[in-house]
Amino acid sequence: MSANFLVQILNDLRRAGLIESRRGKAGGYLLARRADQISLRQVVEAVDPSLLQCSVTRDGDSGAAVRLAWEQVSNSFQNSLDQITLDHLATKPGDPMFYI
Repeated sequence: MSANFLVQILNDLRRAGLIESRRGKAGGYLLARRADQISLRQVVEAVDPSLLQCSVTRDGDSGAAVRLAWEQVSNSFQNSLDQITLDHLATKPGDPMFYI
């Protein structure tokens, strides 16, 4: 991942209020809230909200039924993302730690 792309993601997260940036010698990025208060859904909404949108139309004979099915899938996906927090990801036993 390029440094420029990473900065764009960090800026999206900062604008969403999920992280804070600090300048200076001891500067960097830190979470704006506790890790157990930040869900993956919030991260996705900040970085790429189009992943959470249902773009299927109601066109055609089966359009309404197809749209309803995709809305249910979308809702299930969003509910699943709500259940996973950064704390859960960071403290899951046996998983490696990732450093950036």
